[in-house]
Amino acid sequence: FDRVTGILRMGLKIGHLAHTLLGSRTMEKITRLARRTSGNRIPLWSRYMPRGVDAPLGNSVYHSSPLQVVYFPSCLIRNMGPAKGDPDKDSLHEVTLRVLFRAGYDVIYPQNMNRLCCGTPFESKGLKEQADMKAAELEDALMKATNGGKLPVLCDTSPCLYRMRQVMNPALNLYEPVEFIHDLLMDKLTFSQLPRTVAIHNTCSSIKMELTDKFRRIAQACARKVIIPERVGCCGFAGDRGFTHPELNESALKELRPAVSQACGAGYSNSRTCEIGLSLHSGLYYKSILYLVDECTKSV
Repeated sequence: FDRVTGILRMGLKIGHLAHTLLGSRTMEKITRLARRTSGNRIPLWSRYMPRGVDAPLGNSVYHSSPLQVVYFPSCLIRNMGPAKGDPDKDSLHEVTLRVLFRAGYDVIYPQNMNRLCCGTPFESKGLKEQADMKAAELEDALMKATNGGKLPVLCDTSPCLYRMRQVMNPALNLYEPVEFIHDLLMDKLTFSQLPRTVAIHNTCSSIKMELTDKFRRIAQACARKVIIPERVGCCGFAGDRGFTHPELNESALKELRPAVSQACGAGYSNSRTCEIGLSLHSGLYYKSILYLVDECTKSV
């Protein structure tokens, strides 16, 4: 599995290099032509595609703190960084570590982390047996890392965490970014409201886990004005289908740009692939809410 993700990472790095050399317009023209020539078998490329990043080493970090968390960066985050033009250059796992350390947490990684997956990519392709096998491997690693569920687990990608909650041992205390920030970080950090307008997007998994209000409260603690587009629901990216069937993403987000382009400086969500489509159809750089929390907080 780690070899497959390594190929993905290398492909993203090569794409980023070509983007840098050719520029956005030329790169988009070439890739659109290639997609048409292939009968739309080649996935859609856009200027908002993430660059490849090196996976975290997986070395747990201890500062003798009574607060400990098991951090599982999803497959996507271990391989996908910010887009080329994004002013935030650090990867999400780097940002997440900064926020956790600032709040006073020691960070523990599950063993053999870069071989682990929740199974969502397999399930989305109808490979339920393989999906459940990968989920069982991850569950075993998390049970060991948390000493049988005694420590909270943070996964930085909401759809992955949603599946983990559906199939894993309920003894595990599983959190995605919004719920972890709201429930376990807000009293351990000092928030300074930034004088800007931001947009937030609740993913389908966040809505299913009833995190909409928590997401709004976090964003309002970080920014003076928060926009939640009323006529935008599911982004239509649907895992990786936004690459192969971009018309789904385009149709779902046809109301997004008018709702956010006039006032917002950035958008925030909690799923990297959703953020690619949101960026493409808004003109903003969407990224994890952890980036905003990192920018507007300091230690208590």
